[in-house]
Amino acid sequence: MAGCARPGVARRLALVALAACVVGLPKVAMAVEVESPVLPPLVSGASLGAGWRVAGLPAQTLPVTRFTPEAVDGRTALRIEAAASYGNLLHEPPPGVLPRFLQWSWRLALPNPATDLRQKAGDDVAAKVCLSFKLPLARVPFGERLRLQLARVRTGEPLPAATLCWVWGGAEAVGTVVDNAYTRRVRYVVLRNAGDGVDTWFAESRDIAADFARAFGDEATTLPPLVAVGVGADADNTGGRSLAHLAALRFSP
Repeated sequence: MAGCARPGVARRLALVALAACVVGLPKVAMAVEVESPVLPPLVSGASLGAGWRVAGLPAQTLPVTRFTPEAVDGRTALRIEAAASYGNLLHEPPPGVLPRFLQWSWRLALPNPATDLRQKAGDDVAAKVCLSFKLPLARVPFGERLRLQLARVRTGEPLPAATLCWVWGGAEAVGTVVDNAYTRRVRYVVLRNAGDGVDTWFAESRDIAADFARAFGDEATTLPPLVAVGVGADADNTGGRSLAHLAALRFSP
């Protein structure tokens, strides 16, 4: 990852900080639920919505993925443009928020043909929607637990132990669950891929508990507390470029 000091360490820390079919996994129970929780809008007029902040890599020197409001096809949308860059737009909900469904609409205007989520060199996505959870450390395998604890010490942040991302991938089959190439603390569910058309809106509705079970069911049988919501895109590993739009991100009971 050119332009960033100690790229391997920085990349792992950032992916952990963000801070998704497997048969026979245990059903995930809802641990806590706040009725009809509300996400603030991603955009407000010509600005990013209140309650959202842009976050990048520790000591990042490469460009930051750009997040800007844009009207597309009559919709108020968030424009997400990556150009050899990395960045996320994050929101931290109040404690106790654990909704049943997450919904949004998105479109891809410019794909990154070099995306390959199974390889570090191709670990870039044109768009992603992520939820980070406070998974108990006792549920994390020993070696990964040590690396996570080290990352927490280095950053001074209580980095989440489990981040589930729904992504617009490359050639990966739709529905595939992929461990992040840098850390298993981040796991992807491929919702759209290179075969989906550009400039076409797709509406998504995800059962959070069910998808968490598919991605993290080897470590947890209950859904941990939610600590962050994120959207983003990156092109730092491939050095490429992508452009996507995302609209109407919301929780649904």
